[in-house]
Amino acid sequence: MKKQEMVMDVHDVPKWQRWIALSLQHLFAMFGSTILVPFLTGLSPAVALISSGLGTLAYLVVTKGKIPAYLGSSFAFIAPIIGASSASGPAGAMIGTFLAGLVYGGVALLIGLLGLNWLMRILPPIVVGPVIIVIGLGLASTAIDMSMYVPGLDDDVYSGTHFSVALFTLAVTIIATIFFRGFLNLIPILIGIVSGYVFALFQGIVDTSSINEQWTAIASAGSVWGAFVALFQSPDFVVPFLDYAPLDVMNGEIVLLMVPVALVTIAEHIGDQMVLSKVAGKNFLKTPGLHRSILGDGVATMIASFLGGPPNTTYGENIGVLSITRVFSVFVVGGAALFAILFGFLGIVTATISSIPSAVMGGVSILLFGIIASNGLRMLIDNQIDLSHKRNLVIASVILVIGVGGAFIQLSDNLQIAGMALSAIIGVLLNLVLPGKESGYGNGALFDDSSLSTDSHSHDHHVA
Repeated sequence: MKKQEMVMDVHDVPKWQRWIALSLQHLFAMFGSTILVPFLTGLSPAVALISSGLGTLAYLVVTKGKIPAYLGSSFAFIAPIIGASSASGPAGAMIGTFLAGLVYGGVALLIGLLGLNWLMRILPPIVVGPVIIVIGLGLASTAIDMSMYVPGLDDDVYSGTHFSVALFTLAVTIIATIFFRGFLNLIPILIGIVSGYVFALFQGIVDTSSINEQWTAIASAGSVWGAFVALFQSPDFVVPFLDYAPLDVMNGEIVLLMVPVALVTIAEHIGDQMVLSKVAGKNFLKTPGLHRSILGDGVATMIASFLGGPPNTTYGENIGVLSITRVFSVFVVGGAALFAILFGFLGIVTATISSIPSAVMGGVSILLFGIIASNGLRMLIDNQIDLSHKRNLVIASVILVIGVGGAFIQLSDNLQIAGMALSAIIGVLLNLVLPGKESGYGNGALFDDSSLSTDSHSHDHHVA
């Protein structure tokens, strides 16, 4: 296959008209996924957009402006954020998000000093793959509940109307994923949400009161300047030392909920960087270095924790945009980050997002959560993990049943190791103590030093 020519290199600056168009394209590519995570976890979508933009700008600084990657809300942390919020409120989720950022920073330091082999021993594909499957399947009931039941009621009440909206949204998203081409193929989630929203309007299940309030405030402003000011509003930030005392919220349950997930998403981050290196024809894992890239993720996640947003991660959707446009300019990515920050302060955007029915998000989630689980299976296949080997079969089986089954260890009245965290910990322990570790590495493409070449196999293990 003939290699496509690069349209714009990493440090090329486009003319402003083209700059705006290209940046908006990146914004739309990440928009659906980024707002879905806070919608599911009870956090503010506006804050998620702002923290996504600020996190991306910080990432570009940390990586010396050498990696054109956009960062958005991570799907892997949905269940841990819900658990932390249930235990300690939104502040608990933010403490957990900060801890995840610290883990990124610690791993980046160790990779810079020791290389990747130590991480390979702890998190080979035979452990990471099944844990990713658990992350996806563990959220399955959430997607179905959102799709089938009337929201806001103490008891589950089945609604055929809501389920029809969810199935319609799912169908449109699938059609966009399979049949659309070019840029439209990169935004199936956004297309599904918009289509489902319109269908839900005709079904009468959309509450547009908040949108009407915004338009009323704009219309009654009395002047052009007043209308412009009315467009903007401050999102619901959750700020440490202002809204809560971090030390009062901090507890062991939050640590056990978030830290294991951070280790798994770091493995996925490496896969994303390999794909991006392949697409751009550059070796980002060596220059500016994988340690800087992971540190950039960590800094972006810490910024999110100071504002009330979910953890950030590099987005496969935006890598897809880079692949199609062949525009690798970090200035274009930075422009998308600025637009995301702007959107977060637009009250009409926030009101529209908050009016999306849960059935619409549930329909999209049916596909997305299944894709997460399938990506775990893909990791096993891509790394050629032999499940006829009894050791591999044992590790995968135990991780899946403990994680999906919801097993937990109660350490005290307020502290337990549950579900995905427990399955990850047991998976790591089994991998370390059982003989025949080589079989768990497969072909080792995800972590092996040879993978640092841009000629290596590409593995897109993105969990948004």
